[in-house]
Amino acid sequence: MSTFLLVHGAWHSGRCWERVVPLLESAGHRVYTPSLTGYGDKAHLLSPTVGLDTHVEDVVKLIHEEDLTDVVLVGHSYAGLVISSVANELPERIAQLVYLDAMVPEHGETAVDVQPLTRHLIDQAARSGSGWRVPPLPEMPAPHGLFGVTDPVDVAWLRAMLSDHPVRCLRQPVRLDNPATESIPRAHIHCTGAQPEGITRRPVPATQPNGSPARVWELPTGHDCMVTMPAELTGLLLQL
Repeated sequence: MSTFLLVHGAWHSGRCWERVVPLLESAGHRVYTPSLTGYGDKAHLLSPTVGLDTHVEDVVKLIHEEDLTDVVLVGHSYAGLVISSVANELPERIAQLVYLDAMVPEHGETAVDVQPLTRHLIDQAARSGSGWRVPPLPEMPAPHGLFGVTDPVDVAWLRAMLSDHPVRCLRQPVRLDNPATESIPRAHIHCTGAQPEGITRRPVPATQPNGSPARVWELPTGHDCMVTMPAELTGLLLQL
């Protein structure tokens, strides 16, 4: 039995994994899908003070409270920053890092460094009434849809869980200065469906920080593959 801790990206909540959880559990694994502060059952806690450090602490606290070890830590999109800093704090408890169509940072980088498009989102928020709230990206015509989701029923379900994203999450740097983090195996899953203009993805180095060959898989779907291809995503996670 493995322990999977699935961390959602910006604007989403832990509910986005609902189609993946039963598939992993039916294979005999434990699965945790927390909503980060400001989302889902914690939406009422959304504020300008919520940042990357808040979300890292959410995950670190869960790992401590549940006494989790040998964790397969999966981060979707923005949560690539979150799982990197979590691993930096608790490398002895992490068995695998999985970057799911995610930002893959270096030490000291922010979301803007990894995905320059986020600068535009920060600037938009600064011009808005709040100055700190980044609304979800708008739905676009197919094949882009809402985060790559195009089925009308799925779009409605997804839209109902989305919340604004605090600017502070995009401005705070990742900590990756613990040498022990480099020994943790990594895997990358890229969603290769249609991407909105301006979205970029860093090439994955041929060698992992631990010296092993890079592991990169692709899913021919949009960004929210846990909604559009849950069985295929689960199959890749089980290969770990």
